[in-house]
Order: sequence, then structure tokens, then C-alpha cells
Amino acid sequence: MPADDLDTVTTHVVAVLAPATDRDWSAVPGTGDWTARHTAEHLGDCLLSYAAQLVARPADRYVRFEACADKDATAAELLEFAMTGSRLLAAAVRTTPPATRAYHPTGLADPAGFAGMGCVEMLVHGHDLATGLGLALDPPRAVCKRVLTRMFPHTTAQLTGLDPWRVLLWATDRGSLPDQPKQAGWRWRGAPPEQPGTG
Repeated sequence: MPADDLDTVTTHVVAVLAPATDRDWSAVPGTGDWTARHTAEHLGDCLLSYAAQLVARPADRYVRFEACADKDATAAELLEFAMTGSRLLAAAVRTTPPATRAYHPTGLADPAGFAGMGCVEMLVHGHDLATGLGLALDPPRAVCKRVLTRMFPHTTAQLTGLDPWRVLLWATDRGSLPDQPKQAGWRWRGAPPEQPGTG
């Protein structure tokens, strides 16, 4: 997963959501029981956290911080916060040696793994936000396919020929596929293919 894929996904999500930043995101559904505001804040925090992992490179824990938006942040500023986290993660991926490994619960991840995590976060939470706002994402399928191959390798063999965006939504328990089980409790694979992973 290259940093360019994360940039592509981020540009797409921001372009879809930006027209709805005139709304009150604290009154709009987001992910699960979260509002759109909470979802966007979570997204910014996650992406900044992944960038921090690549910078500090702890082997057994997350870097000890939590990022949050200002309590008076507007919807546009919340989207900016999420975008900033993604752009900083992309920069960290580009400047980190490929052999680097850092902690994630799904396995010690390399820069490509953190780029893939960032893509998943941006796509699925972008989907959650868009759904709550009455919008729809239509991300580049080539990127979705690379995300599935790197982060959800168990999906690629039996789901060949299906729309990779639909498969990604199914893999993250945001959609269904014919003759496939529900993906409750889903996990991605953080570790590179040559390392043991838990997802």
C-alpha cells in the first residue's frame, strides 16, 4: 500500500463530504452510536496515532496520546482535522524505511500496513459519515482492491470478480454479500505477509 493510495482516498472522501459541512455534525449519525462529529474526531485521532507509531516505532504499545478536535470546531474544521491526520500519516509512510516495524494489535506493521490501515479508516468512516449525511462514496476500485489484498487477504480468494468496494464494506461489517457470513468482530492484518498476524 503506497502513500499515494492514502492521498487518493483522502481526496475522494473530503470532496464527497465537504458540501455537507454547512450542517451540524453533532446532530448527524456517524459510526454506530457515534455522531458524525465523534466519527470525524475518531478518524483524525486514529490517523495521527498511526503516524506517531511510524515516528516513535514502539514495539509493544501505542504512543501515549489522544488527539481531539477543539470543542467549538465546525464541521468543516472536523473534516480538516481528519484530513490533516491522513496527510501526516502519508508523509510518515513516505519518509519511513520499508523495513520499519511498529506496534499494532493485529501485528507489528510496516509503513505499507499503516498506509493500508489509514485507507481502511478513511474509507469506512468516510462511508459512515456520508451515509449519515445522505451522501455516497464511490472510491476508486483499484485502491479498494489493493486495500483488500493487503489488509484482508482472506477475502481475495473466494470473492474474486465482485466489486472491491462492496467487498470492503462487507469485510468491515458495513454490508452483506450473497452466500457470505456476516463479518462481526472483523479484523484486518497489520503485519506484513511474511510476518505472523492476528487478523
